[in-house]
Amino acid sequence: MKAVCWCGSGKIHVEQVPDPKIINPRDAIVQVKATAICGSDLHLYGGLIPTMKHGDILGHEFMGEIVELGSAVKNLQIGDRVVVPFTIACGRCFFCKRQLWSLCDNSNPNAKMLEKVYGQSGSGLFGYSHLYGGYAGGQAEYVRVPFADVGPAKLPDSITDEQAVMLADVLPTGFMAAENCGIQPGDTIAVWGCGPVGLFAAKSAFWLGAERVISIDRYPERLQLARDFGAETIDDSRDDVFEALTEMTDGLGPDGCIDAVGMEAHGTTLDAWYDRVKQATYLATDRPHALRQAIHACRKGGALSIPGVYGGVLDKVPFGAAFAKGLKIAMGQTHVHRYLRPLIERVQTGFDPAHIISHRVQLDDAPQYYQIFRDKADKCTKVVMRPER
Repeated sequence: MKAVCWCGSGKIHVEQVPDPKIINPRDAIVQVKATAICGSDLHLYGGLIPTMKHGDILGHEFMGEIVELGSAVKNLQIGDRVVVPFTIACGRCFFCKRQLWSLCDNSNPNAKMLEKVYGQSGSGLFGYSHLYGGYAGGQAEYVRVPFADVGPAKLPDSITDEQAVMLADVLPTGFMAAENCGIQPGDTIAVWGCGPVGLFAAKSAFWLGAERVISIDRYPERLQLARDFGAETIDDSRDDVFEALTEMTDGLGPDGCIDAVGMEAHGTTLDAWYDRVKQATYLATDRPHALRQAIHACRKGGALSIPGVYGGVLDKVPFGAAFAKGLKIAMGQTHVHRYLRPLIERVQTGFDPAHIISHRVQLDDAPQYYQIFRDKADKCTKVVMRPER
């Protein structure tokens, strides 16, 4: 089959690879109908996540049709259209039973690698390095889905393929990010980043009762999408973010701040340049510029939510400010399984997550569009790919 493969930092190739096979009775094989490039895929593209191997198949946002089932999968049938959560969960461990799906104890066969770095391991992830299990990703014609009796969700005919692929990661991630703010009616929520997760976090904040959402970015097309969802906006290439937020909240600061940027934040301030130099010289793993701003801007007693991916040890993070201001902090990989059903209902009743898609291309175009998406070129906000058949 055809698949998008990682071949080194900055090197993406579309190659012919062996078809996936059922290896466990709880497996399924999904024929991919639509797959997307995620912002966190760019961390792999840039060589910032260790343990990638030449030829690893990328992609954790995908949906498709069941074409083969293991003998233990009784809740699905051949021909079912499904969306697959990017987090892989067994459904039976301590964490899965508490709906902490992304912390599954049984789905990462390489857990010992993460335990050495983080103390404990979360779940396995599709297409996201051998730290997270070495699973082949979904930017391919077919993909093996482990624990298929737990993960894939059947899709109603009224939901399109493009809408469905947004449910694999970015829409649930945005919703969980907003939920982690503990939003009360009338709250003001600030969101750093108008990529897909930041956009869906802004929309979800309104769903959960926020009166105002203020989205922060620098690219006009992304800021416009935030306004389409009802947010006010700050262009951080022109405005001082702290001063703007202070003025817009009458000196109080936002009730909740969402860092939807993560480890590759951009900025023009001194700390942002410091981060870039340290990362370029391999003296740091992450650029936490947006996180620093969020801590600095959040009101006393407010909430800080971090859906943006961080990979290592952060430098110059004002933790003392977070302590002194009594911030409540929540973060982590998304418990996608928890949110799929209610979000499918949101899409069925009129919300169109495909609104953020700017480019629709074929799988063969992946190398070109990884670069375009990374560089925010051609007004690119989200890329969806379809395997050619």
